[in-house]
Amino acid sequence: MPTIPHARRALAVLTCLVVAGTGTVACSGSDGPGDTVDAFLQGWRKSDLSKVGFVTAAGAKIAATDVTTQLKALTGDLAPSLTKLEPAGKATESGKNATEPINLAWTLPGGATWAYQSTVRLTKQSSDGWQVVWEPAIVHTKLTEGDSLKVRAKAADRGDILDAAGKPLVTPTPVVTIGISPEKVTDQAKLLKDLNAAFKAIGVTLDEKDLTTRLKNSDPTAFVDVVTLRRPDYDKVRTKVRTLPGTVFREENRELAPTRAFARALLGTVDAATREDLDANPGTLTQGDMVGHGGLQERYDTQLRGTAAQTVVIALKTPADDVDETQIFSTDPVAGKSIKTTLDVNTQKAADAAVAAEKNASALVAIKISDSTILAVSNGPDGGAVNTALTGQVPPGSTFKMVSTLGLLDKKAVTLDGKVDCPATVKVSGREFKNSHEMKLGQVPFRTDFAKSCNTAFVNVSGKLGADGLQAAGTALGIGTKWDLGVDAFSGKLSPADTPTELAAATFGQGATAVSPLAMAGATAAVARGQFKQPKLVLDPAPAAALPDGAKLADTSIQPLKTMMREVVTKGTGDALQKVPGGPVSGKTGTAEFADGSDETHSWFIGWQGDIAFAVMVQKGGLGSEAAVPIVNRFLTTLNK
Repeated sequence: MPTIPHARRALAVLTCLVVAGTGTVACSGSDGPGDTVDAFLQGWRKSDLSKVGFVTAAGAKIAATDVTTQLKALTGDLAPSLTKLEPAGKATESGKNATEPINLAWTLPGGATWAYQSTVRLTKQSSDGWQVVWEPAIVHTKLTEGDSLKVRAKAADRGDILDAAGKPLVTPTPVVTIGISPEKVTDQAKLLKDLNAAFKAIGVTLDEKDLTTRLKNSDPTAFVDVVTLRRPDYDKVRTKVRTLPGTVFREENRELAPTRAFARALLGTVDAATREDLDANPGTLTQGDMVGHGGLQERYDTQLRGTAAQTVVIALKTPADDVDETQIFSTDPVAGKSIKTTLDVNTQKAADAAVAAEKNASALVAIKISDSTILAVSNGPDGGAVNTALTGQVPPGSTFKMVSTLGLLDKKAVTLDGKVDCPATVKVSGREFKNSHEMKLGQVPFRTDFAKSCNTAFVNVSGKLGADGLQAAGTALGIGTKWDLGVDAFSGKLSPADTPTELAAATFGQGATAVSPLAMAGATAAVARGQFKQPKLVLDPAPAAALPDGAKLADTSIQPLKTMMREVVTKGTGDALQKVPGGPVSGKTGTAEFADGSDETHSWFIGWQGDIAFAVMVQKGGLGSEAAVPIVNRFLTTLNK
């Protein structure tokens, strides 16, 4: 709010007379012109000048309501941002005339202050006392009748989101927006049909219903956007759409990642500010500003966006009805600061390509084992709007046997070759547990139970694990602990395992346990490394509360666990990965039930190859070997080309 005038004088008692037939208020101030200025400034702030008398520069009376209207028009875009309006000194009298300086300050979008001094002129009428001489120059000395103040913004250079090598992931990229000008359309139905046919070649589907509605509600001369394409995609359809009656085109640069799907849910997008953005950021954002939506672009929008240059201009309407603009104040832009991440472009592209071939929603996270940096975060098949890879909360299924086995080995409850029975079914407190496809192995070494993913074997040893063993193993691998990656992430939630049946279910990844693909990738990297290190994603600005490294895992537990995870690929449910290029793969398949009474299951695979650990989850993908393993195969094959 504008500051209150200096308390250097009390307001005089004003005698206000309404001039007959004009509605003009004429007031006299017994203590001099300064009191009239005080009343004027107070009335300006309140948009109520009824206690002040005004005359024009020519001496004619002018109604206070007319002055209020002119003030609003003169201040234009700045009207709501007046933060200082106060006397700058005492009034100087010269006979029947007086002047008094005033201070004005406005807060521009982005927080910059424009402050200056102006002057109020007054004249003393014999019967009406001191009157303000109304003139646009009161608002600013360069304003004249018909002018208005406008604010023009020029966006600062937006900061980049950088990869692990410090190179921009999101940069200005040439695009072409294909639009329709309603007045140029000769046959709308045919136009939409032809556009749809052309777009199919690049995998774009036109929403004809929405477009038809927008065309109906648009001005005939409007540019109704249809789709924005990267230049290479546009070039593929250029000859087909360029000649269609009604199409129009606009070329520009947009802040885009290397491909449309590239870590899309993680990175977010940069688009024109929506009405919701403007309402949530009054005085900061203006129409036409580009802002981040979703992912890192939204989370770090203020830092990335920087501060736009602000220019105050006088918009003067000329006799020819044109508008000339004269700059009277400006600020320099402050470029946005870049965000550095751990993403690796080649690994991310391999992940995106791997999930793109799976029709069901899926997620893949890849982590560098040696330093726990996240190399890829992919959500398929098209990049995704929800970052399931980091924030999903789903049961891990049999991938959790990696965690349970660590706990069992720590308690010395199992050994590689110690036999654990694997029947087709087993009951705990009246509840029956079973294996997929009614598998039964009988009395076999525990390593075989693990490789073949026998649920009932794990149920049989769940009592030896206990709730404490499950909690200890999960926590040792980072599941359910508090992470800070600089972005939203779910580290998991461990089952309380507080009843025999819940413990039995939790031992093979069902029950109340929930994880994200990131949580399982982090746990897998911890097993491969022999120690939990919180995954890292945003390096600069560094997260304030990253979790310290965990204790070293017992080698007597880790080595047999690694042996079992290797045998999943050489002798078990992950054998489709035996010949994948790039070296030996170790891992664990998982099939996770997620709804009572439904046969649908999520498909999982966790594992590592060389220095890369990964987790893949396919929603409603069936068995781990049916959907998740093929994604891993594609991922590693592409990565090792």
